[in-house]
Formats: sequence, C-alpha cells, structure tokens
Amino acid sequence: MTLEEQWKAVQKQLKELGKQTQGARGQARRRMKRLERRTRVAVARALRKAEPQVRQAVEEATRVGRGLRAGVKAGAAAYRTSARTKGK
Repeated sequence: MTLEEQWKAVQKQLKELGKQTQGARGQARRRMKRLERRTRVAVARALRKAEPQVRQAVEEATRVGRGLRAGVKAGAAAYRTSARTKGK
C-alpha cells in the first residue's frame, strides 16, 4: 500500500469518525434536554406538593411559639406576685 493510499484511507476514516461524532453529539444533546425537562418537572411537582405542608408547619410553629411566650410571661408574672420569701 502506497503512502498516497494510506493517506486517503486515513482521511476516509476521519470523515467517518466525524459523522459518528456528530450523531453522538446530537443524541447526547437530546438526552440532556430530556433529562433537564424531567428534572424541572420533578422539582416543580415536589415544590407544589411540599409548599402547603411547609406553610402549615410554619403556622403551627408560630402558634406553639406564641403559646410558649405567653406561658413564660404568665409564669414570670405569677412568680413576681407570689408570696415568696424575700431575699435576706
């Protein structure tokens, strides 16, 4: 096989590899777009589902905190007004 024939064979192989590369690139791009879309949908769905529960938990925590503060305030007031023995 002459050098010229080898050169043409290499060029032919390079051309074929270029075609395969472009095809693989297109497939990867499509796969990536599909994966991004599925991820976006899954995240949006999870947020929609979790938001009401989080909102309810925050409201409940606020109520508990309010009740706790009121209890501490009432306890402190009762302690101040109690007939405890004063310091020496």
